[in-house]
Amino acid sequence: MSAVTSESTPASTPGPQSGGAGASGRKGGAPNGFSFRDVLSGNGTVTVLAIILSLVISALLIILTDEDVLEAAGYFFSRPVDTLAAAWSAVASAYAALFRGAIFNYRGDTFSEGIYPLMESLTVATPLIIISLGIAISFRSGLFNIGGQGQMIFGAMFATWFGVHLQLPAGLHLVLVLIMGILGGALWGAVVGFLKALTGAHEVILTIMLNYVAIHLVTYFLYTPVLQREGSTNPVSDFLPSTAVFPLLFGDSFRLNWGFVVALVATVFAWWLMKRSSVGFQLRAVGANPDAARTAGVSVKRMYVVAMAISGGLAGLAGMSQVSGTEKMLNTDVAGSFGFDAITVALLGRSSPWGVFAAGLLFGALRAGGVTMQTETGVPIDIVLIIQSLIVLFIAAPPLVRMIFRLPAPGALQARTTADPVTQPALAGAVAATTASADGHAAPADSATIGDAVGVAAGDSGSTDPADADPSTTTPAEGDRR
Repeated sequence: MSAVTSESTPASTPGPQSGGAGASGRKGGAPNGFSFRDVLSGNGTVTVLAIILSLVISALLIILTDEDVLEAAGYFFSRPVDTLAAAWSAVASAYAALFRGAIFNYRGDTFSEGIYPLMESLTVATPLIIISLGIAISFRSGLFNIGGQGQMIFGAMFATWFGVHLQLPAGLHLVLVLIMGILGGALWGAVVGFLKALTGAHEVILTIMLNYVAIHLVTYFLYTPVLQREGSTNPVSDFLPSTAVFPLLFGDSFRLNWGFVVALVATVFAWWLMKRSSVGFQLRAVGANPDAARTAGVSVKRMYVVAMAISGGLAGLAGMSQVSGTEKMLNTDVAGSFGFDAITVALLGRSSPWGVFAAGLLFGALRAGGVTMQTETGVPIDIVLIIQSLIVLFIAAPPLVRMIFRLPAPGALQARTTADPVTQPALAGAVAATTASADGHAAPADSATIGDAVGVAAGDSGSTDPADADPSTTTPAEGDRR
């Protein structure tokens, strides 16, 4: 009986500390086991609810800052309907303008004017998707890469120099510029991976410092003949020739170019790399547990370099898409806030390639629509930044979202199923029999009942035929009966 009891204890029903995750514990969202890995393992429901919750809170901020609402609030007790109407009008007009600027302008006179906001959102999202894919790969590899800005700048510098200073046939020139953009970002990212592997320096410190190096380096080059436009005193480069520029995707009416197709290809590549390739398997193994990966024969140091090189290469490709897609030249603001926005997008997308793609589209739409919202309604564009920040806040705290919406913790349904009226009495009887035995031994028939009850309560779906049992796990009582 003691053997049965000791073997069945880990498989008992989940307790409060496990959060319904069984033996694993961590997946239940218990406070004692919550870590950065839990941020990457949430479900889609929490993500959608986090977005909705951020929009609701932002709506409250719009109401509190709207002049008409504040004026109507002055006589709220005499005419409360006016205040409520003004609040609804403020929120509805702001979000309607956001929709018209991001998805579809239903006030447009032509079809082109109607879909122009969507095309603009895709244009803005293109570099954000590409750089976020690189950040997501580093996250999955266990590296917190916040150096996307510097890696994007280096890719843009490499692409600009080879685009401006070389004269090659169309097609070949663009391919060379694309490769050089990837190479520039990969080299700058590999520096971080190499230093971490060689010295053990933390990648956060390395990427922060290298961001500043890249920012000041591109500024210096743009004030020298290396990259500065001839005859100009401003820190800008020459325009890239047409042979080094992405063609427009749907004609001159829109800015959307073939860089968006490159973003789609990059997403497919990231998915294949992490899900289907041996390198991706090793990266995920290192990210999950470096010590276990090392024991299994994976070179952790080499994977650090590979992960940062791939992450930097995608960031460099994003920089290339900026100079060859929308800007057509290089300036000091080429990276903007893409490097840090990419962290947000990677978290929102749960570091999944297609999740990152969808999150990039969302943030591209918020960026494009925020301008229209500010222009037409006077709502500060900072509201869009608040929406983005709140999304990240709620995504990083799934237990908070579950608490607000009263959602069950992961594994709770399994716990309730395990403790149903059919299996629970048997398990309770087994426990009672265990505690009732004075000498710690039970009758053979009772041992079999207890073993079956524990197996059912633990969710064992295997065969219950004694002939199928593993001899190594057979209890002494069962062995005596045979």
